[in-house]
Amino acid sequence: MECPTCQKNITIPEGGVNAIPQNLHLGFEVEVAGYMSKIGSDGEMSCDACIDGSTGPAVVFCCTCHELLCSCCHEYHKRSRKLSNHPIVGLDKESLKLLPSLMKPTECFCSLPHHEKEELKFYCETCQLLTCRDCTLVLHKDHKIDEMCNIAKVHRDAMKETLVSAQGEASKVTWAIVANDKMAEEGEISRDNATLNITQAFEQLHQSIEDRKKILLSEMAATSVLKTTYLTLQKEQLMKMQDEIGHYTEMTSHILQTHTDHEIVALGGLLPTELKATLKKIENVSLTPNQTSDIHVSLHTDSLIKEISIFGHVMDSPPSPSQSTWSSESVAKVKEIYCVKVETMTSKRERYPYGGLQVKAELKLKSHDGAVVTGQVNDHGDGTYTINLTPQTAGPHQLLITMDGQHVQKSPCDLDVRSKYSTLCNPEHVIYCRGGPTSIAIHDSGDIYVSCWNDNLIRVFDRAGQQKGIIGSCGSDDGEFNHPRGLFIKGDVIYVADTGNNRIQKLTTGGLFLQTFDQHIEGQFNNPASVIVDLGDRLIVADGSNHRVVILDQAGTWLLTINGNVTGNHGFPFPYGLALDPQGNIHVAAWASDAIKVFTPEGTYVRSYGDAKPLSGIVIDEEGYSLVNERDGNCLSIFDPQGNKVHTVGNLKKPRGIILDLKSGSLYVANCDANTVLKYSVY
Repeated sequence: MECPTCQKNITIPEGGVNAIPQNLHLGFEVEVAGYMSKIGSDGEMSCDACIDGSTGPAVVFCCTCHELLCSCCHEYHKRSRKLSNHPIVGLDKESLKLLPSLMKPTECFCSLPHHEKEELKFYCETCQLLTCRDCTLVLHKDHKIDEMCNIAKVHRDAMKETLVSAQGEASKVTWAIVANDKMAEEGEISRDNATLNITQAFEQLHQSIEDRKKILLSEMAATSVLKTTYLTLQKEQLMKMQDEIGHYTEMTSHILQTHTDHEIVALGGLLPTELKATLKKIENVSLTPNQTSDIHVSLHTDSLIKEISIFGHVMDSPPSPSQSTWSSESVAKVKEIYCVKVETMTSKRERYPYGGLQVKAELKLKSHDGAVVTGQVNDHGDGTYTINLTPQTAGPHQLLITMDGQHVQKSPCDLDVRSKYSTLCNPEHVIYCRGGPTSIAIHDSGDIYVSCWNDNLIRVFDRAGQQKGIIGSCGSDDGEFNHPRGLFIKGDVIYVADTGNNRIQKLTTGGLFLQTFDQHIEGQFNNPASVIVDLGDRLIVADGSNHRVVILDQAGTWLLTINGNVTGNHGFPFPYGLALDPQGNIHVAAWASDAIKVFTPEGTYVRSYGDAKPLSGIVIDEEGYSLVNERDGNCLSIFDPQGNKVHTVGNLKKPRGIILDLKSGSLYVANCDANTVLKYSVY
């Protein structure tokens, strides 16, 4: 059955309706309804207070006594101190409307025999029943009893607390209803806007198609006119030739038929010459139409229809830049592709499955110039994007990723862009080479040639670091060495800076002597430290104790001298290491100079970079990075193409020569005082 108080369905207990717990509120409501029904009925009603009702019919109702009163009893109520404050209502319909609000419950008395005058003032918590005093002493003597007013206070307080909570929740529900209505209104506005956008978009597409149609029809008409014009001109030319041929053939035929031999001889070769000239013109003119009859139209409607069939998307939640995510490596490298993967999410944090958004990525250098690299975006059409950026400069950068002009999650963020050699730290392999290794050269076969200062020879190792052979011995004859330093290999030829013998020797990589370079117009070499060969096949020699760089041709003829024994930026006392950059400029690292000096191939000073001395070996890679050994600093310094130091490798012992093996992606350093050659992986 349905409870009339809480309006919930309840199960009737086994004892029937009488077993349902007391509900005084319900009883009172039933009583009020009964009086409303009784008073509202037609006909006169007798007074409930009179013994025999002889004073007349009832005219009012006492809401406290719950009695119909005649006019006499009504007067008695008004004169009685005890009853004068009772609310009274008339029996007309308008007055009866006040009855439910004015009528108060009567005091409750026990229903058991002989207890009818005992008011229910106690509550048995064990039985959950209101009891009178006598019932408490007899029927509930061992039960948990409390005064009804105390229990009522507990329930009243609980009801107040629940009421406050309910009022709070009710306000939330009210707000939710308002928000729901507002969202519904916004949804209608959004629907109207979306309808307008879709309509405008397809109107634009339709207009664009119509415009393109007009352009194509115009181009087609122009092409047709051009074809017709060419054909008309060609026809006019051919008809003119036809007339000339007809004229000369008709005349020739007439002469052959009517003229005598004397007349033909008199004409000579005039007519044949003219006819041949006309025929010659025909040879130079195409006799086939110079235009095709077709006008080819390339439309590819299938691909366009396919694109239109998937054009546009409608979703209940739009793509949200603030919810969209991206992933990438934590570190980028200079001039290497840095890949960013973006995944589009909706405002409901669901995957957005369509492409076509304006996704952009920029990499901005955190410096005064703020150089910016813009990424190349690949839209996969499924809500994911791949962006490739290629940073050009090392240093701290800021990565900015936007979607339709708004930043995605964690954008902008800091990104460290490292130089090509920033991870260079520990060697991957150590080659033991006694005798004080000073310079290194790599043959195309992968063999490693190392000059040994103290042993006066060149050791040859394979890529694995196993010694394969020895070239030379101590002495001053051809093929012998006295403290050799710089090595350079070109093809199957090795050039050796034979420092102690003040010469450059040229040998095969197998050790066969070929040539000596020692004397030239500028005089004798003095402790030459290194030698390289440029693309013009010129020998460039670091003439150490003469404090100069000398350039010779392959015959030993002097070509140029760069004097380092001068004051100013372009001086380089005792040059040691030489290298060529991608532009062909000559970089000079000197013992007594605090910077690397750069000169053009013609010997003009360009610039200086670096801040340490003494410098020894130097090598420059294909991107313009310089790797320079600092002998007393016991380290290897790396400079970017602009001359900024980007990395340092320490824990070396008087490093001398250095070489890059582009084939294997390896760097070799002659770690002289440790009698080792260190191999680093750089790619």
